Amino acid sequence: MSYQLNEEQQMIQAMVRDFARSIILPTAAERDKTKEFPHDIIRQLGELGLMGMSVPQEYNGAGVDTICYSLALQEIGYACASTAVIVSVHNSVSCGPIYQFGSDFLKDTYLTSLAAGKKLGCFALTEPSAGSDPASQKSTAKKDGNSYILNGSKAWITSGKSSDIVVATAYTDKGKKHRGISAFVLDKGMPGFTVGREEDKMGQRSSDCASLIFEDCRVPAENLLGEEGQGFIIAMTALDEGRIGIASMSVGIAQACLDAAMSYSKEREQFGAPLSKFQGIRWMIADMAVQTEAARLLTFNVAAMKDRGERFTAEASMAKLFASESANRCAYTALQIHGGYGYSTEYPVERYYRDARVTTIYEGTSEVQRIVIANSVLGS
Repeated sequence: MSYQLNEEQQMIQAMVRDFARSIILPTAAERDKTKEFPHDIIRQLGELGLMGMSVPQEYNGAGVDTICYSLALQEIGYACASTAVIVSVHNSVSCGPIYQFGSDFLKDTYLTSLAAGKKLGCFALTEPSAGSDPASQKSTAKKDGNSYILNGSKAWITSGKSSDIVVATAYTDKGKKHRGISAFVLDKGMPGFTVGREEDKMGQRSSDCASLIFEDCRVPAENLLGEEGQGFIIAMTALDEGRIGIASMSVGIAQACLDAAMSYSKEREQFGAPLSKFQGIRWMIADMAVQTEAARLLTFNVAAMKDRGERFTAEASMAKLFASESANRCAYTALQIHGGYGYSTEYPVERYYRDARVTTIYEGTSEVQRIVIANSVLGS
């Protein structure tokens, strides 16, 4: 299927590309070294309308389609994967579930500030003993008058340290298994809510990843997202959208690897000729180009399906699986083409290699994506 970008989509792509390559890219390597969270960049992205892209304008969002959202994340991912994952998590699994399932109170109180980029959001599902199996989480929320008392801990939460607002899940009825999970919207300053250890990560180092701890955290009943027992559905719906974001970001990483490999192969000479003249290198670059373009088209396909209002769970998994694994393959190949220089921080492919690795893990591992796809194509 061919995708011809319309005028609005082309304008957003050009605008984000210019911002990403002039503002985000020049400081990406330094922020990777220092683990500095890009607060000022996120603020500017909010001013550009990129922190609530799919949220309607009535809630301070940009109200653009999912193709535009994907294009934006591809361009940001090209410049800095750390920034891209912050934007993806904020849009897809923070703004998304509040817009889809939230009451008017939650939308007015939280979504408007999130979509405007005035507040940063995150999504707390994973726990120390609950990763690919979210139903094994241990967090609980017990009703107490006009509040819920939340206890438990979350792990590996992207933007967990820097976010202001958290969409978190917990059991309100353990006996119902996954149908007993509920979702809540929390303010970072609520009593009993603390930020735990920040992880020292291999890649995407300027995006923080932290544990969140709830100790008798009193959450107002009106902060229940959706209905009691709807938390698992909310989480799975959010992850479908999150996978579009990670697929888009992965396309950006793959494109950055391809461009770096092409540039280096034309400049580096061995045996009296540029590397780009050797058939082995040319075939490596050809494979990278195919993988990147195929990943882009799979991602556009699921984005278009979402815009048409179609069910897209399996297609989101296909795009996320292929794009994330393509990003890793392209990063490997780009580093190989660079030889020893690729292994040093002198060239950006070393960072791309580390940044790409986690894309096959978060928002559902590649193995989980294959389960989702197999269930869809086999009908069980």
